[in-house]
Amino acid sequence: MLGSTNGETIKESAMAEVRVERTADGGFVGTNARGASVAIGTGDQDGVFTPVELLLAALAGCELVTVEPLTAKRGHRMARLAADVTAEKVETSRLGTITVTYDVELPEGDEEAADVLRSVAARVHERYCTVGNALKERMTVEQVVPVE
Repeated sequence: MLGSTNGETIKESAMAEVRVERTADGGFVGTNARGASVAIGTGDQDGVFTPVELLLAALAGCELVTVEPLTAKRGHRMARLAADVTAEKVETSRLGTITVTYDVELPEGDEEAADVLRSVAARVHERYCTVGNALKERMTVEQVVPVE
């Protein structure tokens, strides 16, 4: 919150916002303002993402949706661009190293594509992926439970 004026609260605009709620069948669904949704649950349920899997997907997604236009803009659109992400669980409720492994098929006949991809992917990983930056640095996570 930024403050208040004449009793009105001025709320800082969020870069991203989602709502997660319990469904009628006892599961959970996350929804964004654009109408996309994802089923969330535990690792023993079929057809859902666990919260940790969503975190890993967010990291890979952040890198790939940033790498893709930057390599394509330089004239090197990869024939296949995907990533596998693994996380080491070091103790209950704690992750250790998270590894993003690219799965790429270079464009046929493009001898510069590998170097461009490596360079762009490294910059994105180090500086431009918001999700990755959030995971690398300490940040404040606040919780509000307005129960009376």
